[in-house]
Amino acid sequence: MIAALGMYDRAEAQASNNRLWALIRDGLRAEGKAAPDGLTRGAGAYWDGWTAPELVLSQTCGFPYRARLHGKVALIGTPDHGVAGCAPGHYRSVLVARAKDPRETVAAFDGAALAFNEDLSQSGWAAPQTLARDLGITLRPHLRSGGHMASARAVAEGRAEIAAIDAVTWAMIARYDAFAAGLKVVGQTAPTPGLPYIAALGSDTDTLFRVISGAIAALPQQNRDILHLHGLVRIDPDAYLAVPTPPTPAELGLKQRPDLDA
Repeated sequence: MIAALGMYDRAEAQASNNRLWALIRDGLRAEGKAAPDGLTRGAGAYWDGWTAPELVLSQTCGFPYRARLHGKVALIGTPDHGVAGCAPGHYRSVLVARAKDPRETVAAFDGAALAFNEDLSQSGWAAPQTLARDLGITLRPHLRSGGHMASARAVAEGRAEIAAIDAVTWAMIARYDAFAAGLKVVGQTAPTPGLPYIAALGSDTDTLFRVISGAIAALPQQNRDILHLHGLVRIDPDAYLAVPTPPTPAELGLKQRPDLDA
């Protein structure tokens, strides 16, 4: 069995995610449902876990869901992280540049070198590309970093000019990472449905939704604050499928290996 909460699981959040999972696990077992003792971390928390027939719970991104997972996994619900300016369960990206860069708006970054976490990222790739299209500019795929923190650090270190960071991740970076002081926010993307919880196809999603909702409510406030976690909402799958899907960096010709992109 696999359970993973890998999307907001940086070191400072792991104890809170462990506590959340313990509440979910015990709630599932009280309902007669099998659940693993602890969370899976590492590679098993992502594609390997998302597509596993023994998946009890994981969190994915809207782009992987609409591009590859829809119809192959069960959609449970979407956590609400209370992102400013967004409806419950929705989120957006903030676009960051070096604090000393004279440009102050995204529109001024036409042709700029973009650092992004991965090709199938809604917040790191699809959302800023949609914004660029709407502004009539180009954000050039330059550095495939492997993670939002790495993208933000690449901008701070001058290896890219701009990056789009999931607003929840950005709040964590701003709180915990010293390099964030060398960055500024120059814009934000339109809200889209947030990162949904999923399970293996055929799972009892009503029970999962009820148990997860109860676990979030029972989680101590200190842990909820660390995870920026407010509750759980239902968002129709069609809302995820309706989000625009731009060509990926690979489709635009960028090399696959992050270590070569730099």
